[in-house]
Amino acid sequence: QQVMAHGDMVARLGGNEFALLLRRTDASAALEVARRIAHAFEEPLAFGEQTVDLSAGMGIACWPTDAADVDTLLSHSEVAMYAAKRRLDGPQLYDAALDSASAQTLSLLTELRRAVEQNELRLYLQPKVALQGGHGLAAEALVRWQHPQRGLVPPADFIPFAEQTGFVRQLTLWMFDAAARLLADARTQGMGLRISVNLSTRDLLDPALSNRLGAMLVRHGVQASAFCLEITESAIMDDPQRAEAMLNRLSQQGFKLSIDDFGTGYSSLGYLKRLPVDELKIDKSFVMGMQTDENDATIVRSTIDLAHNLGLTVVAEGVENAAILERLRALACDEAQGYHIARPLPVDAFLAWHAQQT
Repeated sequence: QQVMAHGDMVARLGGNEFALLLRRTDASAALEVARRIAHAFEEPLAFGEQTVDLSAGMGIACWPTDAADVDTLLSHSEVAMYAAKRRLDGPQLYDAALDSASAQTLSLLTELRRAVEQNELRLYLQPKVALQGGHGLAAEALVRWQHPQRGLVPPADFIPFAEQTGFVRQLTLWMFDAAARLLADARTQGMGLRISVNLSTRDLLDPALSNRLGAMLVRHGVQASAFCLEITESAIMDDPQRAEAMLNRLSQQGFKLSIDDFGTGYSSLGYLKRLPVDELKIDKSFVMGMQTDENDATIVRSTIDLAHNLGLTVVAEGVENAAILERLRALACDEAQGYHIARPLPVDAFLAWHAQQT
């Protein structure tokens, strides 16, 4: 705050990432502010008898020279920030040459906005089957992009970009709305369908998330209990206090909560005990390795036992064959998903798949 002028703003984007909005400032003045911040980091921070050395990679983008809208401005400042981290020679101004895919990146955000507005996104569902004789049907909601020129665009081509720019929040809301609309559809009545929707770090740290989801439930006339919200360990650990507060609000609304990719993050059992979660989802890397690696098999078995001892259910993803499925059943795993059961399916194909199972 000591280097900022009246009217400037500072915001936390998540984890250890912050943004400064400097008004009535050109590139030269912004660079000077960044250098003064960098200089302030040169003095170690004292914690009792210990000192901690700090550093920061800082990137700068200017409106309207570098970007015409907020999302692109944030995206370009992040490109410059990562360049500053690589070069280790101080704050970095954005330059299109820094971004090898600059032209594609500039158009991608516009195209994603259009995809939402013009109904180019498609809801896909991957079934989860009960292994211990449970009733009802569960599925994970996934998004695909039916591009008018490029055809069906795989998630790997746009989800990382959406997460980097913050557009992932719009994608999450689209997915939740599409899932709620399906749950209100007459074709799904009586199925006992529960749909899982993934939340990113940016979603979890959005203070308006619970209100937005609640409004969609009211609009479509569906219950929160028909949803399972999946959160990765890393998303929780980016800001544990804010994440815990939001998870408590979501749990109070009636949502089932799941820790996705369990075993790959850094959360402690202490946090797991405190959080209002209902389910652990074992990462597919352990499940797929069960047949050839006894260490993976031990991790899967131990995770199932741990979850059950804590009163949680367990889902195993990455089930690629019948042998793994039967081994999971013998280990008392509650649910499973994977290509052996079904690949992600568009809604009509998912409903047809379900009809074949009954």
